[in-house]
Amino acid sequence: MDNEDLLKKLAELEFTNDQLVSELGYLDQLMRSIGFSEGLATVKATAHELMEREGSYDDTEAA
Repeated sequence: MDNEDLLKKLAELEFTNDQLVSELGYLDQLMRSIGFSEGLATVKATAHELMEREGSYDDTEAA
């Protein structure tokens, strides 16, 4: 890959990253508005708790 190709790929990745960051921010705000006090962090903790209750959660897989 030459410099021009690398710069084009970098621009594409930066655009994708910006979109994903925006979507995560929106999703976090949405979760807070429906009662998850800490947004996505609370959703994640709730999901882990539910999985532990079902016995299908292995915290060695969590990252």
